[in-house]
Amino acid sequence: MGILRWDKLLLPLRLGKEEDLPETEMPGRTHFQRDYDRLIFSSPFRRLQNKTQVFPLPGSVFVHNRLTHSLEVASVGRSMGSMVVDKLHDPHTKDIHQLYLEIPTIVSTACLAHDLGNPPFGHSGEDAIRHFFIQHSAKFENKLTTSELLDLTQFEGNANSFRLLTNNFKGRRIGGFGLSYATMAALVKYPWESAQGTAKKKFGFFQADKAIFAQIMAATGLVNNNNYYRHPLVYLMEAADDICYNIMDLEDAHKLGIISTQRIMELLLAFFPETMNSNIRHRIDTTLKLVTDKNEQVAYLRAMVINKLVKECSTSFIDHLPQIMDGQPIDGLMKNLPEQTKAAMTTISNVSIKEIYRHHSVVEIELAGFKILNTLLEIFTEALENRNSTYSKKLLSRIPSQYELNNGTLYLDLLSVVDFVSGMTDTYALELYQNLTGISIPGISR
Repeated sequence: MGILRWDKLLLPLRLGKEEDLPETEMPGRTHFQRDYDRLIFSSPFRRLQNKTQVFPLPGSVFVHNRLTHSLEVASVGRSMGSMVVDKLHDPHTKDIHQLYLEIPTIVSTACLAHDLGNPPFGHSGEDAIRHFFIQHSAKFENKLTTSELLDLTQFEGNANSFRLLTNNFKGRRIGGFGLSYATMAALVKYPWESAQGTAKKKFGFFQADKAIFAQIMAATGLVNNNNYYRHPLVYLMEAADDICYNIMDLEDAHKLGIISTQRIMELLLAFFPETMNSNIRHRIDTTLKLVTDKNEQVAYLRAMVINKLVKECSTSFIDHLPQIMDGQPIDGLMKNLPEQTKAAMTTISNVSIKEIYRHHSVVEIELAGFKILNTLLEIFTEALENRNSTYSKKLLSRIPSQYELNNGTLYLDLLSVVDFVSGMTDTYALELYQNLTGISIPGISR
């Protein structure tokens, strides 16, 4: 038996409701199903529909936003979790621990939540927040600890997701969303703080949320001598995200005419070389002859590729499970796939970097988002430093009351500003930027 134990890893106790026993769950609806439902019906989740994934929105051609991406990741994660459960059956008795059956729901819920902390305007939003605090670090370094400053200069959407779900914002319930310990632990891709993240590039929690993080990790058995382990189900959530953004960004690029039909067909068919499995390739070729609509052909191949990746990632997870349960990290499921699959994925990744993520439409919205977020952060942080002026008071009144601005420390006040800005939709951030800079004034026509 490894260091990690499933009875702790799948702990159904809820944050803020630790006195409740697992047996108090509602009939016909488990704690983990309630976690999923809470996210689906939440305001932060709905706001993802107006946050850029890669391409600008809205447009005449529908492309993915953060919401549709998260839903697709959750679907893939659930499928992967179900396959893993099937493989966890005892080969002799066919019995399975009852808690294992919750794995698909836990994985899909973590997938729903994985992008909740990401700022508007795609991944450039994270860069914009980091850039602002790096540029102004001299002003803050004598007022913050080294770790606190790193939280801001190395701002990380993953850590922000953890904060959004667990922090007791003003007027809100204790325990944030009140999700189960298992779900929260399955969300943390990087179980270390920003001081360690400088070497690893990413981190999983801010200093302000360190105590809650430690509490969750201890309860789920993911800590030993102050060293934290990854929850095993994180690997499934991470793989589901990798599968979706690699494949679906490619399909979006095809719909927008950035990648030709011939090119995307070649990239997707590379997962099914004629020498690999004649039955599968024959079925694909037959279907492509019957289906003449180019978009439908691409959608069919995309589905076949995702199905293949789900199966192979599930197998990789089971193959590496003894190592994972012993607390030994692996590179990730996508890096432990068959060589032919890895080669096809590497080609797609290279094409995406050169031809999709550097496309002028993507770069333009990133540049605009960079300017907007930097300006908003500058306006509100300056107001914090001069909060007694009439102008600053008016500015700070624009920040909703749930974001406490009298925390007693500059670090927590700055985090509140970041909470506010990172939670904005693309549209709201643009409107607020235009209003505060005088570009447009509500109620006054041009």
